[in-house]
Amino acid sequence: MNREYLLLWFEAPLQAWGADSKFGRRDSLKFPTKSGVLGLVCCALGARGDQKELLLEFSSLTQTVVSYVRATREPLLRDFHMVGSGYDDSDPWATLHIPKKSDGSKAVGGGTKMTYRYYLQDARFAVVLETPPARAESIAEALLNPVYDLYLGRKTCVPTDFIYRGEYSTADDALRAAEDVAAEKGLREDFRVLDGEFEGESFTINDVPVQFGEVKKYRDRRITVIP
Repeated sequence: MNREYLLLWFEAPLQAWGADSKFGRRDSLKFPTKSGVLGLVCCALGARGDQKELLLEFSSLTQTVVSYVRATREPLLRDFHMVGSGYDDSDPWATLHIPKKSDGSKAVGGGTKMTYRYYLQDARFAVVLETPPARAESIAEALLNPVYDLYLGRKTCVPTDFIYRGEYSTADDALRAAEDVAAEKGLREDFRVLDGEFEGESFTINDVPVQFGEVKKYRDRRITVIP
């Protein structure tokens, strides 16, 4: 069976990879989620809507993440937000920015909401994404010439280095290429995340996208974090 693996490099001052966040508290895992990576791929392709067919092709394919760090860093930043504060509700344009109930009416007690958002600081990841062979070339081209802006989890998390780092026939080849990138930058491996159960910390994460768009759906994935 032919396989293709794309090597992606995620580097930025801030990254955020939420798997079970709610409106008031936007957590981040310490590594990129599969839903976040495929969301980035869809942005590059300009693929809008639910994208059920595309996501189905990726659903059984693997994703390996390797975290690289310098000697020290502060791993997590909490940012406090006031959403909908300071707008004049008599101004038709300003009122569009004030949170409302699902039926469009005013929220009880006013529209201002407090949120806490968590970000990874100074993080660097190599992501080896198994890709349907028929789509590998078009995705590689899209990552080099994206239709929409690419970001690392949230739109405020702008990448500071090239994301696409090559197409490989095996995951091991892609991982060796990632080691070369890390060596050039003077980084060391911190941990890696593998699909399936191995020696390490194994747990289930709900991050395999089944449907994007307005109504998003996900299924579980079993992963292992290896120090």
